[in-house]
Amino acid sequence: MPYFRPKTAPMTAAPLRWGILATGKIARKFAQGLQTLPDAVLQAAGSRSLEAARAFAAEFQIPHAHGSYEALVADPTVDIVYVASPHVFHREHTLLALRHGKHVLCEKPFAMHAGEAEEMAAEARARGLFLMEAMWTRFLPAWVQARKWIAEGRIGSIRLLQADFSFLSAGFDPEDRKYSPALGGGALLDIGIYPVSLSYMLFGREPADTASLAHLGRTGVDEQSAYLFRYDQGELAVLSCSFDTHGTKEAVVCGDKARIRVPLFWRARQAILETNDEILETFDGGYPATGLQYQAAEAMQCIREGRTESALMPLDETLRIMRRLDRLRGGWGLRYPGE
Repeated sequence: MPYFRPKTAPMTAAPLRWGILATGKIARKFAQGLQTLPDAVLQAAGSRSLEAARAFAAEFQIPHAHGSYEALVADPTVDIVYVASPHVFHREHTLLALRHGKHVLCEKPFAMHAGEAEEMAAEARARGLFLMEAMWTRFLPAWVQARKWIAEGRIGSIRLLQADFSFLSAGFDPEDRKYSPALGGGALLDIGIYPVSLSYMLFGREPADTASLAHLGRTGVDEQSAYLFRYDQGELAVLSCSFDTHGTKEAVVCGDKARIRVPLFWRARQAILETNDEILETFDGGYPATGLQYQAAEAMQCIREGRTESALMPLDETLRIMRRLDRLRGGWGLRYPGE
């Protein structure tokens, strides 16, 4: 059954103070989103250099800038850390924050492989701290509406999910994180995780059978891949991702009564309920800033309620997804250094 959050915590609740670990592109988008939440405080920024941290802090009017990640997580004025470093460092930086008593929202993909993810989840649970994978798509208003339509029976039983996340990369650079094995490169971990995670959210269980194919490119990582999941009632998920093609970037959730079409599904602003013959309803769910604020709001509400996990992005589901990604890569012979 799709999960919905209750009403948000009253605005009289004390603001939670965020520290942002790393100051790259995704950190900037998160900071822009967080500024739309009146019950959130951008308290500290940390980078590998004090100069970068100070520049980031100045851009977003953040009071504390730290020239190391260790200094950031040791800051006593920080309640929760957003881990925005490249995913090859997610395990290291999440454990660092947890061991300093900080709640953590960790950017996707959660880790390089399931073994790392299991260690991260175990650490958070042992310490009683909140930890969640930052799969921001799940919290966007358009997907909240889509889950409501599904729960109301508007499309009937889900029989088929089609989802693609493909784009034409600006150019090949073997040192770029998208292509470098040492940095966890490959389309699966970078963008394929979106349709895979979507299938877990919608079907709520493991597929009974799977098949997949990939093109491993010049550096040995997957530049294009596709996955077919079959579930125990005959439902199918047809998923794909690519760095080298103009894909649809669309998700279509097909039921035996109607379907839901979500353009640009990973950053969805619209959901369309339709049949073959007509559009039944359109939800235009535009949002301010970057949209990354909705996952932050979820994390803060969970913490205020004394929850250490989100029911919409629970750790056990993150672990199941990481194991699935491992099995998909294993079928292609793709291993990362240190595995």
